[in-house]
Amino acid sequence: MFTRRVATAERTTEPDYEYAPMRIDPEISRSAVASQLSLYAEFGGWELARVQRYEDGTRRVLLRRKRRTGRDAYDGLPLPGLMR
Repeated sequence: MFTRRVATAERTTEPDYEYAPMRIDPEISRSAVASQLSLYAEFGGWELARVQRYEDGTRRVLLRRKRRTGRDAYDGLPLPGLMR
């Protein structure tokens, strides 16, 4: 469904957030993408930081969530990525 992550979660200028960039193929429907991103938001705590759409229909999505510390640092959920 989604193509591989462009990179793993990374620290940028905002140290309170972790990021998960994704690239979405043009043949994936808008409703399928919305459903998948909703699941990431509800169960993983991710929010949409940026969406870029290219001329060929490919979308680049940047998700972010607040960095967790202590016992809640690892919630057992993988980073958003390849789903087929």
